[in-house]
Amino acid sequence: MITCVLAALGLTSACGQQHFESVDVQEFAELTERQDVVVLDVRTVDEFKEGHLEGAVNIDQAQDDFVEKTKAVVGADKTVAVYCRSGRRSANAAGKLTEAGYKVVNLKGGIQAWKEEKRPVTTDPYEVDVFKTPHGKTVKFYALMHASIRIVYDGKEIMVDPVRKLGNRTIDYSNMPKADYLFVTHEHGDHFDKEALQMLSAEKTQLITNKRCADMLGHGEVMANGDTKQLTDGISVEAVPAYNTTEGHLQFHPKGRDNGYVLNLDGLRIYIAGDTEDIPEMEGIKDIDIAFMPCNQPYTMTTEQLVKAAMTVKPKVLFPYHYGQTDISGIPTALQGTGVEVRIRHYK
Repeated sequence: MITCVLAALGLTSACGQQHFESVDVQEFAELTERQDVVVLDVRTVDEFKEGHLEGAVNIDQAQDDFVEKTKAVVGADKTVAVYCRSGRRSANAAGKLTEAGYKVVNLKGGIQAWKEEKRPVTTDPYEVDVFKTPHGKTVKFYALMHASIRIVYDGKEIMVDPVRKLGNRTIDYSNMPKADYLFVTHEHGDHFDKEALQMLSAEKTQLITNKRCADMLGHGEVMANGDTKQLTDGISVEAVPAYNTTEGHLQFHPKGRDNGYVLNLDGLRIYIAGDTEDIPEMEGIKDIDIAFMPCNQPYTMTTEQLVKAAMTVKPKVLFPYHYGQTDISGIPTALQGTGVEVRIRHYK
């Protein structure tokens, strides 16, 4: 009876169907360290900006399509660790997600309890995904926008295709640390921004790019398709092909001009595809832990091509990126059961 009254008040999703666990701060903190757990902040966007757990995904539980949005970014095989301000809204969200088939754990007392125990929060506006290398070192991926990625590993700052402005979205690189390594895939304005590169450069910075961009800049370490480079102990890179194959689109990214990159960080292999379609050379890209693959025609791949490419490369985790206005919400379902975990972030 009490459950049904709560459901009528909108505090649970349905009578008798809430089978989630609520845990204290210590247990919740331990959960957040697991790779099979997604941390979900179900507060409003404004609350999220004021401070949140690092690595949390923000989806407001008050939205009518809350469950659908969660399904689009969280695999059905994942445990969802939810929190809000005090635990009330997250309990509501946990009920909805449990009914949808997820295993859910709720933080008792919410972020208020988390702060009371002096646990860290961040105001960083970008989504962060945290991984461990085979030797236990931490690698963080910050979803800046479109094809711009910030990677932090072992005290090193790595930037891929940093761009300051795209449409009405802007990135302020002046507030970010100088890069140890800058990677540029090709010359298009949504990947190549001279001013952003200058803002992120210091005496220590190594800029790695294709020949076309190095010529345009007047400097840079050139890598051609197939080249490999040892950057320092524990960090190496291979330049791989990235090009169009669809008739009528070949002029956008001609074969042999542009780069994708495979980064090796202490044994964690990361494929950053650049602007490409599902090319035959992907058959040779093996043992990938994390892949960033583009999805927007006419310049890169269709959703069908992206699914095919993912099945070819078989990364453990796939981030669709460079997707503009393309609807990529069906990709997690298309790859369900394949061993490829899809994480959708704000790489529009």
